[in-house]
Amino acid sequence: MTPPTAVPTAAGSVTPESMKQAILRYARYSLAKEWQSLDLRERFIATSLAVRDTIIDAMLHTEQRMKRYGAKRIYYLSMEFLAGRALTNNLISLGIHEQCAAALGELGADIDELAEMEPDPALGNGGLGRLAACFLDSMATLGLAAYGYGINYEFGLFRQVFRDGYQEEVPDVWRSPGTPWLIVRPDQQRKVRVYGQAPRRSDKMKQKAGSWTGWRELTGLPSDLPIVGYGGRTVNYLRLYSAQASEAFDVEIFHRGDYVRALEEKIRSERISKVLYPSDDIPAGRELRLLQEYFFVACALQDVIEKHGGTRDDLLALPERVAIQLNDTHPALAVAELMRILLDDWAIPWDDALRIARGTIAYTNHTLLPEAQEKWPVALLEKVVPRHLQIIYDLNEDFLKLVDRTFPGDVERRRDLSLIDENHERCVRMMHLSIVGSHSVNGVSELHSRLLQSALVPGFAALWPERFNNKTNGVTQRRWLLTANAPLAALITRTLGDHWIINLDALRGLEEKCDDAQFRADFAQVKQRHKERLVGHIRRSTGVSADPRSLFDVQVKRIHEYKRQLMNAFRIAHEYLVLVEDGVAPLVPRTYLFAGKAAPSYAAAKRIIKLIHCLAAVVNADPRTRDWMRIAFIPDYRVTLAERIIPAANVSEQISTAGKEASGTGNMKFMMNGALTVGTLDGANIEMLAEAGDENMFIFGLTAEEIAARDARGVRPAEASEQDSRVARVLQAVRANRFCPRQPGLFADLVDGLLQRDPFHVLADLGAFIDVQERVSRAFLDQDGWTRRSILNVARSGKFSSDRTIREYARDVWGIR
Repeated sequence: MTPPTAVPTAAGSVTPESMKQAILRYARYSLAKEWQSLDLRERFIATSLAVRDTIIDAMLHTEQRMKRYGAKRIYYLSMEFLAGRALTNNLISLGIHEQCAAALGELGADIDELAEMEPDPALGNGGLGRLAACFLDSMATLGLAAYGYGINYEFGLFRQVFRDGYQEEVPDVWRSPGTPWLIVRPDQQRKVRVYGQAPRRSDKMKQKAGSWTGWRELTGLPSDLPIVGYGGRTVNYLRLYSAQASEAFDVEIFHRGDYVRALEEKIRSERISKVLYPSDDIPAGRELRLLQEYFFVACALQDVIEKHGGTRDDLLALPERVAIQLNDTHPALAVAELMRILLDDWAIPWDDALRIARGTIAYTNHTLLPEAQEKWPVALLEKVVPRHLQIIYDLNEDFLKLVDRTFPGDVERRRDLSLIDENHERCVRMMHLSIVGSHSVNGVSELHSRLLQSALVPGFAALWPERFNNKTNGVTQRRWLLTANAPLAALITRTLGDHWIINLDALRGLEEKCDDAQFRADFAQVKQRHKERLVGHIRRSTGVSADPRSLFDVQVKRIHEYKRQLMNAFRIAHEYLVLVEDGVAPLVPRTYLFAGKAAPSYAAAKRIIKLIHCLAAVVNADPRTRDWMRIAFIPDYRVTLAERIIPAANVSEQISTAGKEASGTGNMKFMMNGALTVGTLDGANIEMLAEAGDENMFIFGLTAEEIAARDARGVRPAEASEQDSRVARVLQAVRANRFCPRQPGLFADLVDGLLQRDPFHVLADLGAFIDVQERVSRAFLDQDGWTRRSILNVARSGKFSSDRTIREYARDVWGIR
């Protein structure tokens, strides 16, 4: 791994004058306008194209260097990449932000104003996609030859709007104005076969190339998004594929005179890259999701083989030259596709093909939730990728022979480990396929990795203990501190120098600054300015007027029952009832901030969003709360919004049910920006606690072991309300329409359902959650002490850099030392 340089070779000659001339050239020759006649959006495009020149120079130089040194290549396969806006991040990484700002200043433009014109690339949904983006940044900064592969979604997930407190989804047309960063590669299109038939084969025939007939052909058009490592010495890329109809196929239909069908085939093919995660509630949606997963995997592996498979000997040595990382199970068909290429296209024997696939592929698991373990019906796989189903059957047959030899007579274990789930509808277990086809299986926090082996797949851990390992997630400080919190980054650099940008452990030097009154004052001032800035956005986006002097209590993340936004809403309802019914004012005023999207078909999550809006409407309208409580649900959570909210937060609510959150990365971003965590002993919270210290976090609630014991005993959820009058009062108020007076009965079934079945232990932990908030308020009363704790959180966040995570992957999984 090559350390980054301070100033890139390509950017070293960039001056304000040369940048200004480049911007003017693009305004004239790409946009065909004079600079003065450009609107803000067009000025952003001209500026970005000028910056892209420097990036492309560095990208071509990077490729030459990697070839010269014969660098092992890493291919990171993921359905999601939430990269965020690129202009400011790229300028900082290249070391030319000041030059560009000066050039724009001479042209009468403000660089921050232009940066606001850039839409967020809608290429992901939540933590999975943001983690992938952080990893790409770290891999480039560390000088690795590493490339992301995914889908170039036209609309992404959706843009979230609220109507009467209900979430509505509208298309996120992020690409409609055009993006200056994507580099289209029509010369590297890939042909992907789907559907058709694959004749059944005997066991002996698996050693020979398979037959696949009657297939339909799709075209994958790649576009590259440059990934600039800090210092600009290494520029890799994220390759994104758009689906198109096969040109020959369409023309054949067209010339037969069936014009309508030709158009229908084109639309049908191109829908594959239209949206992220089409609804799988209907058969057509499930089929489309499977097509998406196979499409991008097939394109990626063709790319890999073309780059590295010039000869049969090259392929036999593929694991020495290539590492493929599966980011969760969405790319699991990479196992079968690589086997198909080796067997059918190169006539490599089965045992060698399996050795190559396993030696090349590694798998990261991201969830312990049983309902999130991806399975595909055998019938659907047979329809969409029939040859791959054959290979999966052959893999399973070989694997089960190993299971029988290792655990003779253990029928239950054999059933649990089989790649085919025979319990209900016959399905292929994609997690099992990923494990059987990989040489490494990792979780993403110490707790998650332990539960992965002990609870989720203990049979695989017993069979192959050497394959399992932990790689605790991390986030890139370049995006989440240097770019998102420039004032704090500047304060840290003035205090410690800038080495922390590439070595976050250097932040430990801030610990001694806790006793420096001037540093504490400067640190507190940075936080206050971010809060004041966020207040304006809250007012514009929600109409809520927040007090920047109040405690900003923040829970922003994907809406899901296990993340327990519902418990947070109940806790706020309790605090409201104590104020207006008991006449007891809070110790400190709070602004409660929510943000996050619910999946379009996730009715329970959308109900929670509605409850929070109803609660906000009542609390914000009550004059008795004016000086004490405000609630805002900020719409359309995305990277850019996170960059505004996180630096302003005082408290970060990380309150998932213990044992359910694999890791979390939002918790790390908040810690890095000086928010204090209120959290359960779940995911990476445990490791954050070990770093920050008990006195600098607020831990509450049941542990994973206690929850497992309660579930085993069958404890009734209603016991919590019977034993704690605060819980009972909140439930009664919610059920009795206190927060939905115009819609009686709206939440009655929610409360009744919880009292009967509470799988995420909302009621069991609610009392402890209420108690811990009093500790938070008392701590916030001591502003100087709070600032000390905040500084220590930043100082001790070094472990949670994605640079550390990537170094561990490189050393332990990819064989790069």
